[in-house]
Amino acid sequence: MKYISLLGATGSIGVQALDIIRRNREHYQLVAIAAGRNIELTRKIINEFHPTFVSVYHKKDYETLKSEFSAEIKFSYGENGIVEAAVHPDVDVVLNAVIGSVGLEPTLEAIKAKKTIALANKETLVTAGHLVISAAKDNEVPILPVDSEHSAIFQCLNGENKATAQRLILTASGGSFRDLSREDLQEVTLEQALQHPNWSMGSKITIDSATMMNKGLEVIEAHWLFGIPYEQIDVLLHRESIIHSMVEYHDSSVIAQLGSPDMRVPIQYALSFPDRLPLHSNSPLDLTKIGRLHFEEMDLERFRCLGFAYEAGKVGGTMPTVLNAANEVAVSQFLNGNISFLTIEEMIEKALVRHISIKNPNLSTIQEVDTETRNFVNSLCL
Repeated sequence: MKYISLLGATGSIGVQALDIIRRNREHYQLVAIAAGRNIELTRKIINEFHPTFVSVYHKKDYETLKSEFSAEIKFSYGENGIVEAAVHPDVDVVLNAVIGSVGLEPTLEAIKAKKTIALANKETLVTAGHLVISAAKDNEVPILPVDSEHSAIFQCLNGENKATAQRLILTASGGSFRDLSREDLQEVTLEQALQHPNWSMGSKITIDSATMMNKGLEVIEAHWLFGIPYEQIDVLLHRESIIHSMVEYHDSSVIAQLGSPDMRVPIQYALSFPDRLPLHSNSPLDLTKIGRLHFEEMDLERFRCLGFAYEAGKVGGTMPTVLNAANEVAVSQFLNGNISFLTIEEMIEKALVRHISIKNPNLSTIQEVDTETRNFVNSLCL
């Protein structure tokens, strides 16, 4: 039995993780959750899974739920509540599925508390990869990737001498606008941007996929997870999303992980590792029905956000922190209808150009840079 804390329980990854727990109650017990603003769904989770600790975003929701449920459940709220859920004493696995840099502090605190980390919050490593990886090594805590691409690489490396891996190849579907020119992008709408061709995800990640920033953040995450230089991490456009990623070894062998586009696969693998459990809800991959798989080189002029991520990662220090913070604010402004689609990358570029990177930043410096960047990008909308 594994005792789970689920951060981001009402989000896309969180809901799919709950489905896995629901179908495998003999293997998993949900002990703690950190939810957001969806209080109705939070109520349903409490009634079905009976966690002993629940954190929500707003204090008013905390007070409402606390008045509705038994005193046997401890309630909390805000960023402190997420940390409390991450370090709960009865938990041994923390699935971090929150969106954004808010996931950083609970990850670090969970590592210090020696919890196994199942990481779906890529911003944690983008913002402070050096701190997270160092803490994980010092505390001998495994970080198990949940992103489909990093789970694929993790699986392709299993049983191999990692020193013989010479290239990581991340695949990208291309997102909602993969067939549009930059001229076409001038007039795209929010509704169009939210129509991902292959995956069902939350709105922020779907927009990141459309700009290709999602893949850029994954490149930085892969660098930290697997200790591979940026020069040895490639991205390949793969429309079908069947090959989730590949590893090339120094004898020219390439090992790939394939599967239908279903996030339950990498979520369950992270929770069940080192074992595999049957996934009853997944449709088996039938390559005869697919027929062909297509691959294209990524155009960094077309997908500028991917280029920004490579550049920020190579500079290092606080530059990836600026990249992530600027992107989070710009995407939020786009989702709120305040800016156009292409303005997202314009804002990110302005934030990167003005920043002078600070090498080896501590957590306090990272938080200061994050806040300052958000204020700057928000000021561009005034």
